[in-house]
Amino acid sequence: MFTGLIREKAKVVSFSNNFLVLNSEYKPKIGDSIAINGICLTVVVINGTQFTVELSPETKKIIAVENLKHFVHMEPAMRMSDRLEGHIVQGHADTVGEVIKIEKTEQSFDFYIKIPDKHIKYVVPKGSITIDGVSLTVNDVYHDSFRLTIIPHTIENTLIKNYKIGTRVNVETDMFARYLYHMFKKEKNISWNDVDRIMAQY
Repeated sequence: MFTGLIREKAKVVSFSNNFLVLNSEYKPKIGDSIAINGICLTVVVINGTQFTVELSPETKKIIAVENLKHFVHMEPAMRMSDRLEGHIVQGHADTVGEVIKIEKTEQSFDFYIKIPDKHIKYVVPKGSITIDGVSLTVNDVYHDSFRLTIIPHTIENTLIKNYKIGTRVNVETDMFARYLYHMFKKEKNISWNDVDRIMAQY
């Protein structure tokens, strides 16, 4: 499990076949789970300041592999003693989204991300979502996209500052939203307001 709080921007040394070699200040151990751009991977080799993680062919099919260059978001797996400051992130991407609009507001930036229709049902207004491993809050949800408002601190300290129209990103929807949807999917007329009301009873 992860929190969606990026600990470091690791430098990509190489990406060949299924092996991604990174250089970072963080020192993992063999077998450690580590999130790279929001994807949970296993450390298989350590060589000085560098370490290698392995991507399965299945993982490569469902992520934005073109972003595994230059620098990547990195977060070690959380420990039981850690503070949960973001939200619970599994490191399992649901889909790849695409940046379709960026707007500068008075004190922040609005990013509009488009995802396949079948995944939009898991995106909840004012809920959590993970974009390339970064825990963010959803402001608005549309029929095939959603809006994020991102503060300057997050822009400057993540790779989001490099996003442009057309940038593809790894998207992990909120785990609880997925669970709740499947719990109640037989209820044809249930809405997220109904779910909020049900959860408030517990």
